[in-house]
Amino acid sequence: MKKKKRGKDKPPADTPVTEEQVIEETEPDEAPEVLDTPDALYKETLDRYTRTLAEFDNFRKRTVKEKAAQYDDGQRAAAEKILPLIDNFQRALNAGEATHADDTFYQGITLIARQFIQVLTDLGVEEIPAAPGTDFDPNLHNAVAHAADDNFGTNQISEELQKGYKHKDKVLRYSMVKVAN
Repeated sequence: MKKKKRGKDKPPADTPVTEEQVIEETEPDEAPEVLDTPDALYKETLDRYTRTLAEFDNFRKRTVKEKAAQYDDGQRAAAEKILPLIDNFQRALNAGEATHADDTFYQGITLIARQFIQVLTDLGVEEIPAAPGTDFDPNLHNAVAHAADDNFGTNQISEELQKGYKHKDKVLRYSMVKVAN
């Protein structure tokens, strides 16, 4: 019959165990502090209460921030879905501007495009400025072409190919631009 190996501090099964060994094994390494006076009990309870209030206050503040971030993310997602519609309206308006400016259908399309832009403005979305002659900013603009043009300085935008938009501090879509020199 094989004997099982035991830990170093445990005696073999056939030796008697003393009461002190049983107490050593059952007591935790660090016994909780006994609160025998009313003042100690009061201080401990007050400390727990204060910590619980602080934890709850931190939880409340964190939840408010998370909700605000989720709301902003939802606004950005909705605005990103509207941007291609606005681009198509702008293309349609630019294509028919010279020939159909007096047409009521063209004027209706113009009003719808303005309404879409107003919806974006109400959501807090704004255009990224990329007018010809302004300096190129890689944080806001996406340079897709380079042109040698003496009318513009170095790293200045010569043409905006597609409008860019931002919501608060985050860029929804970078402005697609042509950079001079």
